[in-house]
Amino acid sequence: MQKTFLAWAALTLLAAAPYVQAAPQKAASSSIPQQALDATAHGTTMAALAGVKPVTAKHGMVVTAQHLATQVGVDILKQGGNAVDAAVAVGYALAVVHPCCGNIGGGGFMVLHLADGKNVFLDFREKAPLKASPSMYQDAKGNVIPGKSTGTYLGIGVPGTVMGLDTALKTYGTMPLSKVMAPAIKLARDGYVLEQGDVNILNERVKDFAKYPNVAAIFLNHGKPYVPGDRLRQPQLAKTLALISKDGTRAFYDGPIARQIVAASDKNGGILSLKDFADYTVKWDKPITCEYHGYTYVSAPPPSSGGTTICQVLQILKPYPLSKWGYGSVKSVHYMVEAERRAFADRNTYLGDPAFVHNPIDKLLAPEHVAKMRATIQPDKATPSSEIKGSLGAVEGTNTTQFSIVDRRGNAVSITYTINYLFGVGQIAGNTGFFLNNEMDDFTSKPGVPNSFGLVQGKINQIEPGKRPLSSMSPSLVLRGPHHKLYMVTGSPGGSTIISTTLESFLNVAEFGMNVQQAVDAPRLHEQWYPDQVFVEPGLLSSAAQKQLEAMGYTFKQVRSWGADEAILVNPKTGMLEGANDRRRPAGLAAGY
Repeated sequence: MQKTFLAWAALTLLAAAPYVQAAPQKAASSSIPQQALDATAHGTTMAALAGVKPVTAKHGMVVTAQHLATQVGVDILKQGGNAVDAAVAVGYALAVVHPCCGNIGGGGFMVLHLADGKNVFLDFREKAPLKASPSMYQDAKGNVIPGKSTGTYLGIGVPGTVMGLDTALKTYGTMPLSKVMAPAIKLARDGYVLEQGDVNILNERVKDFAKYPNVAAIFLNHGKPYVPGDRLRQPQLAKTLALISKDGTRAFYDGPIARQIVAASDKNGGILSLKDFADYTVKWDKPITCEYHGYTYVSAPPPSSGGTTICQVLQILKPYPLSKWGYGSVKSVHYMVEAERRAFADRNTYLGDPAFVHNPIDKLLAPEHVAKMRATIQPDKATPSSEIKGSLGAVEGTNTTQFSIVDRRGNAVSITYTINYLFGVGQIAGNTGFFLNNEMDDFTSKPGVPNSFGLVQGKINQIEPGKRPLSSMSPSLVLRGPHHKLYMVTGSPGGSTIISTTLESFLNVAEFGMNVQQAVDAPRLHEQWYPDQVFVEPGLLSSAAQKQLEAMGYTFKQVRSWGADEAILVNPKTGMLEGANDRRRPAGLAAGY
């Protein structure tokens, strides 16, 4: 059954830690300006943030949603590997120790900053099977059939992670594939001890695991849920990873792994074919860049909507004194929400796979277009979403995980990759040992009908054979000053909320004076055009601020938690690397050396 935003948030944020931490470590001094404390009445929230500090290191930093994967990345850096070597090692390790989201059965995006100053983007997003069609999730009357794009083999796109990681390693890495994959193979073969954060995630789908014997054999402990302290072994996944380690991309796309997936698809009413795997490709491209108050924001281009949407929001916000108004203030929230509302309307109307549609990015980010959008914002009133349209005129007819790495040479990698829902479609092909994605749900099943994240999209993102679905994944880098020095690496899971989460992690540092740990821990807001509600986490708004905003026409929906930003900041004063694992992923870790 298709889920609303709230149901999705409840499913994907189960591992979140409580906001007010017990006995927080006292910082020598808070980096949050006094004006922010004065401008917000939510003293408990600000007091909790004030005691939070990032992890620091001199030579390299790795931040992921699972502590064992982080350690794998740090070990690769210590052995002399660069950020790309570590990223590939982490990518495979997360497929073992964070199986809800880390994957070889999905796809994603990489944004890479090289020490020589070059920025590149790698698209390894899934593709629709060649037998896919625009109306494949509709019944004879044209109604969208709930669950068909999320709970069946028809929801599976052709995975891209293996080719993406292999391509990145061959192009910019320094170590052989066998070396960077060895830690993941060992973790799968020997197992790892589950912590509470790991178990919280596994427990969300134990009923689904029980439906499929090959899944239950791995992810249930003799038919019962795992508990902290149990060891999870994945011998079938270890064999699959060993095949990839030996034969690389060929093992996955032109060998026994592809054959098992296609056989399972045939058996279960899917449409995947061996030709889908043989034809799959990844693509290098230029990232989206924009300037904001002395920073250069670098992020993912289409088929990601993230970079374009974030840059559009930043351009709308540029003239406003957010730092003066303060975090969580009425004015800051008002203008951030209105900027997001307008940018998401454009996002949902104009963006899609560039191999199939024209993305008018230059027009969307043009100063005159942004100025027109900004001029429609009223200073004391919310704009109903019904009054906002894709602002260029008519067009003819979030689960996911993020990891960030910086090495001692100054190379930086931001990767967001996904299988969509927690554990994707919830099924494993044969004895391959890994979950398959349900990424096809990111397409427009029918123009004007919300997808599982509540996004109302148009024909431009309709299903077509070989097409990549529009994504919200926003792996990002921030450069600083005229010499474009590396400043920040950031990104998050969370479906449509990825865009607002990643954006706010940057604004919390750049405008609200937070350190990077405070920036990723701070309560968030999200507005995506439709539904016409502002989603907020507890602690963002004081009761007085919320009442004032409601009087301006806003409707708020409180959601316990969403996203999991994994960020690194290069401190411009000390040169030290500062890493922050989001409190919402307690099994995660920031570590360096």
